[in-house]
Amino acid sequence: MLKEDSLKDKVIVITGGGTGLGKAMGKYFVELGANLVIASRKLDVLEETAKELSINDRNVLPVQCDVTDYAQVENLLKSTVEKFGKVDALVNNAAGNFISPTERLSHRAFDVIVNIVLKGTYNCTLAFGKNWIKEKQSATVLNIVTTYAWTGSAYVVPSAAAKAGVLALTRSLAVEWAKYGIRFNAIAPGPFPTKGAWDRLLPGDMKDKFDLAKKVPLKRVGEHQELANLAAYLVSDYSAYINGEVITIDGGEWLKGAGQFNMLEMVPDSMWDMIEQMVRKSKGS
Repeated sequence: MLKEDSLKDKVIVITGGGTGLGKAMGKYFVELGANLVIASRKLDVLEETAKELSINDRNVLPVQCDVTDYAQVENLLKSTVEKFGKVDALVNNAAGNFISPTERLSHRAFDVIVNIVLKGTYNCTLAFGKNWIKEKQSATVLNIVTTYAWTGSAYVVPSAAAKAGVLALTRSLAVEWAKYGIRFNAIAPGPFPTKGAWDRLLPGDMKDKFDLAKKVPLKRVGEHQELANLAAYLVSDYSAYINGEVITIDGGEWLKGAGQFNMLEMVPDSMWDMIEQMVRKSKGS
C-alpha cells in the first residue's frame, strides 16, 4: 500500500506482537523500514517471530511483557529506549476473548479479559505517554478495538465492555494529549481469522456451523495484509491529520447486522415478484 521506506527509522512497539494480526502488522512495518519491538507473555514465541521478521538492517526486539502488570510495561518501555533510543508509535493489540453465556461466567473470567484488554491498554498508554510528554516527543498510539465496542454483543460481554473502554480512551486522549503532539486512532476489525484466537472462540466444528463470512456483505473474511495496510497508514506520517478516529474494516459486516430489514437478502427473486404485486395491489396502483 505504501511506498518503500514509508516507516524508515520509526520505532514501533506492538503488544500481542508474536502471533496473528500483531505479527502481520509487524511484518509490514519492518518491510516499510521500521525498527520493531514485539511484546507478549510468551518469550519463546516472540523470539521465533523476531527471527522470522528481521530483514536487512532492521531490528526486531522481542520483550516478554504481561501488559496487566505495570512494572513489566515500564520494563518494555525501558528495553525499547535502551535499544533504539526512542518510541515513535505504540500499537495496543494484546487481547483476550471467549464466547459464553454471561451467567456462566465467574467474576474472575471478567477480570481476565478486562485486565488484558482495558487495563493492558491503559497501562501501556500511560507509561509510554508519560515518557513522550517528559521528552517532549510527538508520537502515535493505535488501538485495536472491534465493531461491537459501540454496539455491544451478546456472549462476549467482558470483551465488549473492555473494548468500549478502549474506544473511550482513544477518543478522550486524542483531544487531551493532542497538545503534546500525541495522536490516537483505532481500528475496528471485523472477521480476520487467526489460528489460535479463533480456535478458542469457535472450537471444534463451530467454525463450520457459524461461518462468519456469511455475515459479511462482501461474502468473505478479511486478509491480514489488508489490516496491516491500514495500520501502517495510521502509524505513518501520511495520516498526520487523522486524530481520534476509529476506522472500521469489516466488509460491511456491522452495518448489515444493524439494518432492521437486512435479513431480506434471503428473499428469492420469485418471492420479490409476489411481494411487489401485493404492494401494488394494496396501493391500488
